[in-house]
Amino acid sequence: MTNQYQTTQLRELDALHHLHPFSTHSSLRAGGARVIVRGDGPYVWDSEGNRILDGMSGLWTANVGHSRRELAEAAYEQMMELPFYNTFFRTTHPPVATLSRKLAELAPDNLNQVFYGSSGSESNDTAIRLIRHYWVLKGEPKRRIIISRKSAYHGSTIAAASMSGMAHMHAHSYPVYEGFRHIMDPYWYGEGADGESLEAFGLRAARALEDEILKVGPENVAAFAAEPVQGAGGVKIPPDTYWPEVQRIVDKYGILLLADEVITGFGRLGTWFASQYYGVRPNLITFAKAVTSGYIPLSGVIVDDKIVAALMAHNDDFNHGYTFSGHPVACAVALKNIEIMEQERLVPRVKEFTGPALANVLAKFKDHPLVGEVRSIGLLGAMELVADKRPRRRFADPGRVGLICRDHFFREGFIMRAVFDTMVTAPPLIWTQTQFDEAEAAIGRALDLTLADVAGEIAA
Repeated sequence: MTNQYQTTQLRELDALHHLHPFSTHSSLRAGGARVIVRGDGPYVWDSEGNRILDGMSGLWTANVGHSRRELAEAAYEQMMELPFYNTFFRTTHPPVATLSRKLAELAPDNLNQVFYGSSGSESNDTAIRLIRHYWVLKGEPKRRIIISRKSAYHGSTIAAASMSGMAHMHAHSYPVYEGFRHIMDPYWYGEGADGESLEAFGLRAARALEDEILKVGPENVAAFAAEPVQGAGGVKIPPDTYWPEVQRIVDKYGILLLADEVITGFGRLGTWFASQYYGVRPNLITFAKAVTSGYIPLSGVIVDDKIVAALMAHNDDFNHGYTFSGHPVACAVALKNIEIMEQERLVPRVKEFTGPALANVLAKFKDHPLVGEVRSIGLLGAMELVADKRPRRRFADPGRVGLICRDHFFREGFIMRAVFDTMVTAPPLIWTQTQFDEAEAAIGRALDLTLADVAGEIAA
């Protein structure tokens, strides 16, 4: 284990030379970064020897847990056979062909071909280009607008961030790319009216899509892009009425549906893809993260047969791709990762045990003075931290209390992420009752410590 002297050195090197993603660099450097040195199963260790229960699967990613020897061996064996070759110039290799077939088997029936990248941002950029190119090939080049949602997160490249709905990201795009519109989130706790049922709210949120289509003109709309459950926006779970109404609307106006499953793909809701959980029929699914459990970067877009047919009908290039599209080592690791998930029944286990276990843990805190709402679906969960439960009154300076709570969680040996003042969790699919018991104890301690810090702001 790294000693304290080495920890200090590593923090100094990090501060001198490493620009972190999504960080306020002045405060990060003043406080120093946490140094994570090891992972094993559901836990990680920091450089000071503290074992921490990983409640975020790294970053919505390590579904089979950390340090699985089988995945390291799959990477090593592929590196010794073919460490790299590109998929340009009429070239393929065994891992990418085999993985593509496997993904087609796991995806909805109409999605049978895959375009690869290395990150969710890349795959959503690819989807944007595929969507707009499809409509050009179909003779409707005016169909360029892609409608998304206000708290959507689709990546941090300029195009993917523009399709995302987060204003704090748009502020750094200079300017936001044209051709994107954003509608309300299906977020009852934040946007539901007093006395409005979940069912009624779900329909209202879905019909905001139709309102926007009519506002900009159906002939100008290319697609609706959405996460089945919004992840980085705060684990916003749509009411049951939402997705059937969205499907009706996209069918009515003949627009494409892009399901961003970078977070929800590969078992998180108890199905291989969340689109299958909700019964929707996307034309494109983007994936990344858990396809390899994060052991090596890989992403992709699984594409509808009708989009592929349009490409096949025109004898010209689709001028898009990446050096690492279909990287052989990444594909080999993905195949082994999926094999482990199948052998250990991790996907059905989410429905049978781990999803209900998470819901049970979170429900125990719904009456805590700080908690306005708890919610979960599969292995995605959230707790809303509020100053007053009854009117759903937030704290001043959104995000301040969430960061206080997040730091208490770390000190109590459990990782939860703060999205403003919403605490979110996405555990690995391998958790046993032992980890759920540990999480319950840590949540109770962290909430009580946070309450003591902000007690003067809580309504009586």
